[in-house]
Amino acid sequence: MGKYNHILIAVDLTNEGKQVVSRASEIAQPQGAQMSLVHAIEPLSYAYGGDIPMDLTAIQDEIEQQAKLKLAALAETLGIPKERQHIVYGRPEVEIHKLSKKQGIDLIVIGSHGRHGFQLLLGSTANAVLHGASCDILAVRVRPEAS
Repeated sequence: MGKYNHILIAVDLTNEGKQVVSRASEIAQPQGAQMSLVHAIEPLSYAYGGDIPMDLTAIQDEIEQQAKLKLAALAETLGIPKERQHIVYGRPEVEIHKLSKKQGIDLIVIGSHGRHGFQLLLGSTANAVLHGASCDILAVRVRPEAS
């Protein structure tokens, strides 16, 4: 593994995401690498229940506000300043690729649940990020937390 200067940590903001952050930090700290966080929100469009359109703007706004709060709290534990905390909107893999190019990222760290069978056929964000990245990717095997 080479020296990394700027590591992008892609998080889903679940408790399991702490495993991803921990691994990224283990790599970044000894190398003095800068860390950034990203969380992708897939926008809700208008849903239709029969002939009555349903505006989901309020729900989308609440999702965004909660994501910002959780991302800021996580960033605080890592000492990541606000300008390196990113909420992006759209398909996660597309937005993570765009951000990584824009920010000069040389390593993306992302969680992977290691799904098999039918779940694998549905695709995974980690797999999609891997196949379009212009930098190194570390997929951290995320283990479910014990209840």
